[in-house]
Amino acid sequence: MNNEIPVQTLGGQGEVMAHAVDACVHCGFCLPACPTYALLGDEMDSPRGRIVLMKEVLEGGLPLADAAPHLDRCLGCQACVTACPSGVPYGELITAFRGWSEPQRQRSAFDRSKRWAILKALPAPKLFSVAARVGQFAKPLAPVLPAALRGPLDLLPETVPAMQPSPKVTPARGVQRGRVAFLVGCAQQALAPNFNAATLRVLARNGIEVVIPDGQGCCGAAALHTGARDEALKLVRANLDAFHPDDFDAILSNAAGCGAGLKEYPMVLHGEPDEARAKAFAAKVMDISEYLNTLLQHGELEPPVPASRPLTVAYHDACHLAHAQGVRAAPRALLRAIPGVTVLEVPEGDLCCGSAGTYNLEQPELAGQLGARKAKNILSTTPDLIASGNIGCHTQIQSHVRRQGSPTPVLHTIEILDRAYRGEL
Repeated sequence: MNNEIPVQTLGGQGEVMAHAVDACVHCGFCLPACPTYALLGDEMDSPRGRIVLMKEVLEGGLPLADAAPHLDRCLGCQACVTACPSGVPYGELITAFRGWSEPQRQRSAFDRSKRWAILKALPAPKLFSVAARVGQFAKPLAPVLPAALRGPLDLLPETVPAMQPSPKVTPARGVQRGRVAFLVGCAQQALAPNFNAATLRVLARNGIEVVIPDGQGCCGAAALHTGARDEALKLVRANLDAFHPDDFDAILSNAAGCGAGLKEYPMVLHGEPDEARAKAFAAKVMDISEYLNTLLQHGELEPPVPASRPLTVAYHDACHLAHAQGVRAAPRALLRAIPGVTVLEVPEGDLCCGSAGTYNLEQPELAGQLGARKAKNILSTTPDLIASGNIGCHTQIQSHVRRQGSPTPVLHTIEILDRAYRGEL
């Protein structure tokens, strides 16, 4: 799409945005893949429409305030990237645009306060855990609260588990076959600490030493995708300082959103002195399922203990694993490697569950519609277990599955594999 975006005044992020706009041929293949277009049926709430809006704002032909409502409704799920035959890097465009436009936004005091609270609590597991516990006491008041406050309370689990500190080094069991660095994540340390515990157990069992580098922190994805670019840059650079790619076979994440965020570092730092360092870092980043699947494909994964009975597992594709990272086969292969487990495909599997980072906090109505639709589709397969690879999806799906009256357990893929190794399936 021809454009007159003033790249020379926008710097490296301007190049990112102009490149994405250039690549769009306005074909419309993205429309049926877009969750908000599926719900609202409005061209301006589709990727194609949003690309036009961003182009017009960047060129100065459209006020940001006119485009903002449609752009705010974008989940950033990147289903359009998978559907696009022209390879438009829409995820890079919307992320860079939000970083450029946020300082120009005129938000209410309530919105500013809410976004500040979210971006302070999410990257701080201890603070987030305290906030979640306080939120549990407020849950009985949820029906009378505004949607902006009711949404976060609805997502809280019935109980907030105790945090489990992870050791700095987890040695390999038996013969060591690899050494990896591990990003421990933020919210999941408070909401689902067993994700990390299971990850460490499975890796150690397969002869992999796991190091949790000092100085690491939030991946920065939440800040980046909400337009808080300066805050995101601090987090990005802190992680580049903490992780030393040459010391490890891989840098692992067990959260799809975090892994995708880590792989975005070169784009975030495009045109800046740290770009080369970011590329070296991102080249080593892998999702836990990707890494374990390489062991499986080479015949090096320790065989799991068979399930005690035939089990069906509905696997949910987290958007930032399937679309942003292109990882689909690996988690399914790991689940199928457990004797007695059958993997079920979910209807409308490519449709976002509505979590999308902070989306279910900022757009609770649309997120709720998508969450209910996802839960209904998953439960239609009548699974014994539900698997996913992202804390946001886990929280959203678990909440909506319970609202639809189902007690079906929702687990991380790595938890299911860990249970199999422990003879607990």
